[in-house]
Amino acid sequence: MIKLGVNVDHVATIRQARGTRFPDPVLLAALAEGAGAESITVHLREDRRHIQERDVKILLQTIETRLNLEMAATGEMVSLACQFKPADCCLVPERREELTTEGGLDVKGHMDHLIRVVERLSRSQIRVSLFIDPELEQIEAARAVGARVVEFHTGRYAEAATPETRRQELEKIKRAVQQAREKGVTVHAGHGLAYHNVQAIAAIDGIEELNIGHAIVARALAVGMDRAVRDMLEAMRLGYQARLSGIRP
Repeated sequence: MIKLGVNVDHVATIRQARGTRFPDPVLLAALAEGAGAESITVHLREDRRHIQERDVKILLQTIETRLNLEMAATGEMVSLACQFKPADCCLVPERREELTTEGGLDVKGHMDHLIRVVERLSRSQIRVSLFIDPELEQIEAARAVGARVVEFHTGRYAEAATPETRRQELEKIKRAVQQAREKGVTVHAGHGLAYHNVQAIAAIDGIEELNIGHAIVARALAVGMDRAVRDMLEAMRLGYQARLSGIRP
């Protein structure tokens, strides 16, 4: 079964809006694990707009699965990751003014720097993934800098305005998954995935894990985190069954 990583950043977004101690992403992460999440993702941004260092430290002490730490490839963040030693680090592009990550990392344009970053994280026994657009040149660059995992940016698929554009973006992702697998790279995917569009991504042969946050946290406000995670897992299961049967969802 394809795995689900739950991103709890936006639990912290609500907390930081009032500067209180609640809602606590640590608690919601535990509930997500109890409902079947196989990893917890947090993005420690340079401006600390939601997740704080305290959250990362406590999650590492309390979660039962894996912590996937998303971060920019800066000296400060790499040093913190080497101190924290999460199971996984996903390097992402980051701009202060953006609401959320807007695209994939330009690995090809920053290879020398990323080689050093990947080497340093790997020496700390951290598995490194790169958040990239589903493009062959970025896949080849990711492999060249030593990343064992890529996470494909699914935002253009998720935000497509027409069925035809969505189909085209889905085909790009499918081709990219095949290319990555041929090069021996493990494939994850995420960004913009929700209950109405996740099945087609979960149906792609070769994707091992999806990282989803906003849609799950939004539904949790209405039905609770346990139900929100289980509903997403069910949507993914339907897509995965379609993968096994060869039927397009």
